[in-house]
Amino acid sequence: MPASRSAPRTAPRRSAPIVTLAAALALGVPGLVPSATAHTPPTASADVYVSPAGSDSSDGTAQHPVSTLPRARDLARGRSAHQNADLTIHLAAGTYRVDGPLQLDARDSGQGGHRIIWQGAGAGTTVISGGRKVEGWQPVPGRPGLWSAPAPQGLTDTRQLYVDGVRGRRAGGEVPVSLTLTPTGYTASSDAIAHWRHPGDAEFVYTSGEALWNVERNGLGQWTEPRCPIAAAQGTTITMARPCWDNSTRRVEFPDRPGRTVSMVGPGTLTNKAKASYVENAFELLDEPGEWYLDRSARTVYYLPRPGEDPRSADIEAASAEKLVDGHGTAKAPLHDVAFQGLQFSYATWLTPSGPEGFSEIQAGYTITGAQGWATQGLCGFTPGGTCPFASWTKMPGNVSFSYARGIEISDSTFAHLGAAGLELGAGTADSTVRTSVFTDISGNGLEIGGVDGQTPASGIEVSDNHLYALPREFHGGVGILNGYTQHTTIAHNQLDHLGYSAISLGWGGWPDKIGSPATPNPSHDNAVRDNLIFDYLQLLDDGGGVYTQGLTGTSMADGEKVTGNVIHGQWGLGKSVYTDNGCTYETVQGNVLYGAAYANVAGRHTDYRDKLGNNDPTLIKDNWWEEGTADADSKGLVTTGNHIMSSLAEVPPDILAGAGIEPAQRSVLDRVTQAVSVPEAPARVGTSTGGADALYVIFNPSHVDGGSPVTGYTAHALRPDGTQAATASITAADFERQAYVRLGQLPFSQGPFRVTVTAHNARGESAPSLASAPLAPTVPVALPAAPTAAKVRAGSHAATLAWTPPAATGDAKVIGYRITVSDGRVIEVAGRDVLVTQPSGKGMFRVVGGLVPGRAYTFSIAAVTAAGTGPGAIAPTPPLP
Repeated sequence: MPASRSAPRTAPRRSAPIVTLAAALALGVPGLVPSATAHTPPTASADVYVSPAGSDSSDGTAQHPVSTLPRARDLARGRSAHQNADLTIHLAAGTYRVDGPLQLDARDSGQGGHRIIWQGAGAGTTVISGGRKVEGWQPVPGRPGLWSAPAPQGLTDTRQLYVDGVRGRRAGGEVPVSLTLTPTGYTASSDAIAHWRHPGDAEFVYTSGEALWNVERNGLGQWTEPRCPIAAAQGTTITMARPCWDNSTRRVEFPDRPGRTVSMVGPGTLTNKAKASYVENAFELLDEPGEWYLDRSARTVYYLPRPGEDPRSADIEAASAEKLVDGHGTAKAPLHDVAFQGLQFSYATWLTPSGPEGFSEIQAGYTITGAQGWATQGLCGFTPGGTCPFASWTKMPGNVSFSYARGIEISDSTFAHLGAAGLELGAGTADSTVRTSVFTDISGNGLEIGGVDGQTPASGIEVSDNHLYALPREFHGGVGILNGYTQHTTIAHNQLDHLGYSAISLGWGGWPDKIGSPATPNPSHDNAVRDNLIFDYLQLLDDGGGVYTQGLTGTSMADGEKVTGNVIHGQWGLGKSVYTDNGCTYETVQGNVLYGAAYANVAGRHTDYRDKLGNNDPTLIKDNWWEEGTADADSKGLVTTGNHIMSSLAEVPPDILAGAGIEPAQRSVLDRVTQAVSVPEAPARVGTSTGGADALYVIFNPSHVDGGSPVTGYTAHALRPDGTQAATASITAADFERQAYVRLGQLPFSQGPFRVTVTAHNARGESAPSLASAPLAPTVPVALPAAPTAAKVRAGSHAATLAWTPPAATGDAKVIGYRITVSDGRVIEVAGRDVLVTQPSGKGMFRVVGGLVPGRAYTFSIAAVTAAGTGPGAIAPTPPLP
């Protein structure tokens, strides 16, 4: 595997200090250079100076800076009318707290071909903050370890709290009652929730995923994680908030296609409405270090510190403002020629999910909203009264956003500790760049480009040399970069790693091909995704990809989307390296290095329903280095040619590997630190299977948030029915990456059934425990698994790809591995995440066997392995290698 080049996130960093003007001048802070004529009125093109120690009654010169962003904006407006050079607004080091967004419009544009530059002293040094500092912490009597503080003035609600830049977790845990579905919510098995302080603050979270082992699916598709608040709890009656509940449980279906929604995306209702995965935001669940709760009525913040944290001395920030910068022009009067350099945007929230709308997710952070959203929103001609265009659901907003803006440049900046999407370049944004910036610790999507609502598409956007990692933190169906309907967009030389779902997602509106209809027409064309380094993605959810695309990408192969030169590896959940999904048309996938994916490197076969000829959506898959091994073919518009089966990276031309990711001159962006080092986030989706008379096999999703220090290992904890610990088992992070499960032994049968939690470790310590698995008792498996099916060989010159489908019957245990026997005497043990999850999902598998001799014929046997032993082999002969 190539070096991951992930950022060393180890050094602690607290919020930037507020410095005095005198100190700034003495230290030579960038942007505060004394003027020789400090008291001379500024010329029309004179720069504006800002400092937290300044005064808005000053004139904005270097020696007399103003203190707020709106005042600096207004001074720049007055000085730009006769601009004959770039006008720079110098923001000295420090924290600039805002109650609402810095509003920019056409009046704030550069003039005469010049720019207005908002120049900070460096990301992490100049911070534009929507947070309110929480002070006055005191121990809570009768609750050892718990602290409280008065809510800051002006803070009415928030979804995020940060301690020295480390995100706290809203108090949450398992739903403490069993639930029975009703038309308005649930009937609970007891009135426990009704006795909480504020049951209306709590929200149910429905974690999705493939049905694997004994992990349940509770969401709206395995790529989503919807959330709905509780409206009220009285006795055993729990009423859920509307419209969220209706939008998540009543999505309209085709009358003649039961189970197929008119949206054609996911199920019509929550997969398991009678069981939320967990509940969040309740004081009664505040029991793990790192958790917090805001009692809005009492105006009190509660926090349970992690080891080593002292609330009295820590910088504790509650996100308050919902937007930091709002730059919006119009089609006739766009905002233009504005740059933002050396800034950090932090501590903004997003409160819509806390209200009646909740978070009824469709895909990639898009949601269904409105009282009749389930019945009409974005359903266009597919249902009476449907609104158009098709699939124009509600996009997650950006905490920093622009629309109808051109010539916007964002560079050397950081988007961190944010509660919605990080940066949104929306409709009508053109000829703009985002480069050498960091996106991390963001609740939803990292960067959003364009939209899907029929407005003017974004165009000419370049996103290059950025690092996007450890996201999303809250809305786990979010992606690193979301690109809607755009033109001439280039996403190049970025590094995206440690992502809960897909890394880069492009396109929209392709779902109608599920019912034999063509993809929705859209204005996209000439978009490129090239030379990016993508790894450790799909770490929480499934059915995504390193690069995911759906819908029409252009008007021909010439102007369709190009995915080239990327290195993509380390996929965890089910998906593809490059995922050409529904209706993806005119896509070129060429010259990429693709490996370590579950069930496909590239999925490119979809019927083209624009005519009745039965062709495939035109797609070119060419000259890639991959493990899939599909033979060259020209099948009705789907062309596969010149691809290379790779058994190791040594076979890949070094220049392809070296050319992917952030360019050498810009790689210092990987060293940028945004928070103090902390313990990792807890693993997720813990499942178990029998491992013998006294053992369980334990599977789980690793945390995609390592706390700024690499995860070194995991520990599984078996819990008796009374909650006491029965046994533990540990595994290193490296072994878990290879094997994907832990064997937890020495479990007395008589003390079961057992539930299992998992913790993660790094140099800082141990994470909070995960949510527990469903209970299971060890058993002695007897029946061996059946043989895999559909075994076949795809031969190259020195290697072959073996493909097979997991056995339909696995006996009384789950498949934990495969054994490949080669006719040359080799025995190859196959392990990994795909081994565990492809069997219940019915997905195929593949592995590359290298070291083969050209001209020689081979025979391969593939057998499944469970706790009962190794089953019979499926024989896959191959003709002599070329």
